[in-house]
Amino acid sequence: MAFDSVKWDEAKDGVLNEAALRRKIESLGYSVTRHVYPPGTYFPDHIHGADKIDAVVSGRFLMTTREGTLVLEAGDYLEVPKKTVHRAEVLGRDPVVSLDAIRI
Repeated sequence: MAFDSVKWDEAKDGVLNEAALRRKIESLGYSVTRHVYPPGTYFPDHIHGADKIDAVVSGRFLMTTREGTLVLEAGDYLEVPKKTVHRAEVLGRDPVVSLDAIRI
């Protein structure tokens, strides 16, 4: 797995907003669900049975896999292949508005 987030490119993708980020992820073949995680939220090591994307609309989300650690911010997303052990944590005082996507 290449461990790098995808950054929102305003020149290519337009103005960042939740609807635009959702459309971009859905165009990649994913079903998207919106979540709001309050400060202090922590997800310990876990896996999923399907390829997924974790995307951030607002806030800061720390994502960790065996390949490394990344901080996702507004407009960033990370592709997490199925069965990849990973964990996540909300950073800072602001909630994370997240688009959680599963490949369909």
